[in-house]
Amino acid sequence: FRAGTQLRVMLFRLFLNVLVLTTKFLNQIFIIVFCALLDYRYFFRAFYAWHWSCLMKMPFLLFSLSFHFRVKTKTSAKYGLSAQPRLVDIIAAVPPQYRKVLVPKLKAKPIRTASGVNSLLFCICHWYRFVYKSLFSFNTCRYCPGGPDSDFEYSTQSYTGYEPTSMRAIRARYDPYLQTRHRVEQLKQLGHSVDKVEFIVMGGTFMALPEDYRDYFIRNLHDALSGHTSNNVSEAVRYSERSLTKCVGITIETRPDYCLKRHLSDMLSYGCTRLEIGVQSVYEDVARDTNRGHTVKAVCESFHLAKDAGFKVVAHMMPDLPNMGLERDIDQFVEFFENPSFRPDGMKLYPTLVIRGTGLYELWKSGRYKSYSPSTLVDLVARILALVPPWTRVYRVQRDIPMPLVSSGVEHGNLRELALARMKDLGTQCRDVRTREVGIQEIHHKVRPYQVELVRRDYVANGGWETFLSYEDPEQDILVGLLRLRKCSEESFRPELKGGVSIVRELHVYGSVVPVSSRDPSKFQHQGFGMLLMEEAERIAKEEHGSWKIAVISGVGTRNYYRKIGYELEGPYMVKRLDYCP
Repeated sequence: FRAGTQLRVMLFRLFLNVLVLTTKFLNQIFIIVFCALLDYRYFFRAFYAWHWSCLMKMPFLLFSLSFHFRVKTKTSAKYGLSAQPRLVDIIAAVPPQYRKVLVPKLKAKPIRTASGVNSLLFCICHWYRFVYKSLFSFNTCRYCPGGPDSDFEYSTQSYTGYEPTSMRAIRARYDPYLQTRHRVEQLKQLGHSVDKVEFIVMGGTFMALPEDYRDYFIRNLHDALSGHTSNNVSEAVRYSERSLTKCVGITIETRPDYCLKRHLSDMLSYGCTRLEIGVQSVYEDVARDTNRGHTVKAVCESFHLAKDAGFKVVAHMMPDLPNMGLERDIDQFVEFFENPSFRPDGMKLYPTLVIRGTGLYELWKSGRYKSYSPSTLVDLVARILALVPPWTRVYRVQRDIPMPLVSSGVEHGNLRELALARMKDLGTQCRDVRTREVGIQEIHHKVRPYQVELVRRDYVANGGWETFLSYEDPEQDILVGLLRLRKCSEESFRPELKGGVSIVRELHVYGSVVPVSSRDPSKFQHQGFGMLLMEEAERIAKEEHGSWKIAVISGVGTRNYYRKIGYELEGPYMVKRLDYCP
C-alpha cells in the first residue's frame, strides 16, 4: 500500500510538472500566433529569438498594437469588410489634401528615415558559376556561406538567400533595374518619401566581377531612378544628376585585395562614395587560419588608398573567430580604433555564426570550435561599443541571417539593444555616431537638442590629417550634423588631389528627411548646418592645411547642391579654388 501511494504521488507530481510546462509552452505559442495576426515583424522576432528577454516585451508590443487592432476591427465590422485593410491600402486611400499630415503618422518603420536619407536600397549582384569557380575555388573563407556550389545554391557569396534583401533579389532574378524599382515602389506604399536614396551593392566582391557586368549593373541602378535608358555608365550618371529621386550615395562591398588604385578609380566613375571592406580580424594568424586570402598589411594599404581618394571607409569585423578568446578579441578592437593604420569611419560588427556547408561548421561539429555563450557575447559587444570613438558610426551589430539557419553563435535578435542595456549596468556609454544622431534620439528617447554648437576633433589616420567637424548638443550628447575633412597625403594617386589639396569625405545632416527644395522648421535638414560646416572646412583647408583647392566626393544626386555654393565638377569630384576666395 505504501509503495502504491508513493507511486501515485510521483505520478501526480509528474502530471503537475507536465501541466506547468505545457501551459508555459502554449502561452508562448499563443503570444507568437497572436503577434503574427497583428504584425508579421513581431512574429519573426519572437519565433527566431525564442527567449524570455524578447517574450517579456510582448505585452508592451501587444498594448501598443491593440489600439490600431481595435480601430481596424471596429471599422471592418462597421462596413462589413471581409478582412481588415492592409497598411498599404490605408495609405493609398488617404486623400491628397490630407497626405502631408496623415502619411507620416501612418508610415511603417520611421527609423528608416531618421538618419537624413529616405531609404537604403540594397541590391545584390549575381554570381555566375564560371566567375565564382575562377576566383574563389581556392579562396573561400571558412565561415562564409553561399555561392553557386554551396548548400544555398541560389545565393551569392556570403549570403544564404533567405535574407530579406536576398529574397527580393531572387524574386527579381538579380536584375538591378527591377530590384530598384520594386523596392522604391514598396517604400512608397509604406508611406516613405523616396526623393533621397542610397544604394548598397552587396553580394560577395562586386569588383571581382567582369567589367561589362559591373557597368551593366551600375548603369541600371541609375536608370531605375532617372527613367532614362543609357548606353554607358557616364551617360547614366549624367541623367541621374537631374533625376527627381536623388542618388545621394553608392556603397560597394569589397575586399582589401580588390580595393587597389584601378578598382578605386572605377568605383569613383560609378558615383560610389563609401566602401565596405571586409577586415574581420587584425591578426595575421587568424586571417591565415580562416583562409581570408590577404594579409593585414593589405588592409592598411587599402584604407590608405581609399581615404586618399576621398572614400568613407566602413570595416566589417568578426569577433569570436577560431583561435581567439575574449581578451584577445577586446585587444584587437583597442588596436583597431587606436592604431592610425586602421581607424575606420564606420564599422559593421558581425559576431561569428556557424552555418551549415561552411568549413567552420565542420570544426564546430567535430568539437574543435565553440562559440561564446549568449551572456558572454553580450558582454563582449558592450565592451567593444564602449571603445568606439565619437567619429565612428556602428552601422550594424549582427547579420540579417534568419536564426533557424544558424547552428551556433548569436541567439538574440536584438543584440545591440541588449549590449546597450548591459553598458548602462556597467556604467559605460556608447558614443558612436549612430547612437548620438538627433533622429535616433527623437524616436528612442523623445529628446531634442537644446543648445547646439560647433565641435571639432582632429586625429591622424592612414597617413593623413583628419578633422571631424560636427554640430552637437554637448550637454545631452546629441549629434545634428557632421563633416569629415582630410588633408590628402603626398601619396594620393588621383591627379585631381595632388599638390596640396584637402577633401571633404562626408557631409551629412541628420534627423527626419526633408524633401529637396523644402523646409520644415521642426526638422534639422535644410536649416543651414551643412553650409556652416562647409564654410568652416574651407577655412581650415585654406588657413591650416595650406591647401589651394578643396574637393568633395559627392553623391551623384547632390552635385547641384555644391554647384550652388561655388563648386564645379572635375573628374568625379566637386572642387573649388581657395586661392581666389576672399
